[in-house]
Amino acid sequence: MTSPQNPPYGTPEAPLLTVRGEATLEVDPEIARIGITITARGRDRRTTLDDLTRRNTTALDLVKSYGDAIENLSTGAVSLTPELTHRGRGERVRTYHGTIHLTTELNDFTALGELTTRLADLDLTRIDGPSWELRPTSPVHRQARQQAVHEAVQRANEYAEALGTTVAALLELTDTGTASGRPRSAFDRRAVRFSMAAADTETAAPEPLDLEPQRMQVRAEVSAQFTMNPPHL
Repeated sequence: MTSPQNPPYGTPEAPLLTVRGEATLEVDPEIARIGITITARGRDRRTTLDDLTRRNTTALDLVKSYGDAIENLSTGAVSLTPELTHRGRGERVRTYHGTIHLTTELNDFTALGELTTRLADLDLTRIDGPSWELRPTSPVHRQARQQAVHEAVQRANEYAEALGTTVAALLELTDTGTASGRPRSAFDRRAVRFSMAAADTETAAPEPLDLEPQRMQVRAEVSAQFTMNPPHL
């Protein structure tokens, strides 16, 4: 509640000062997310479904074998779709297409490159990503907000000092925008997207990809209103 001595508008006895505080932090990502699309196709529905189930189990077991490096693993859309062909007076199923979409998040970026290549080495498996992110609970978000508030207070004091006076009271503080972790630049966005149509004839494990984490930007902005002691102009 605003006291009569500090009304929510400027007066000669209590001039109003409105400032903005901003903060942009550049930090390393905390997690990496990759998308996994597993595919099966065949002329028989049951056989296609069995192949899809087997490949899904293989991919899940591979991801889970990385233990604590896996922060999250979830299954998305699952589909088994017949492809029809027109022949004569009726329709016939030419083939069946099955897909399963998985998403996994890793906190170990060394394991990320190895897991990505091993997944891509599986039959009919497509990999999308990685996308680099911060956790919603990351302390970086709080740090950015606090830094934005400190900048607003500093600006207010600097303006008051320029007028030969001081800040009297805070009337209002508004969070005008907080951007969660995002890639440093849109031009920095890179994605690994590839798939294997059939098993590699080589028996040796594929070389791990060297994936460099993208730096993230966290931005916070506040608007603050203060009253000042009357300056002597």
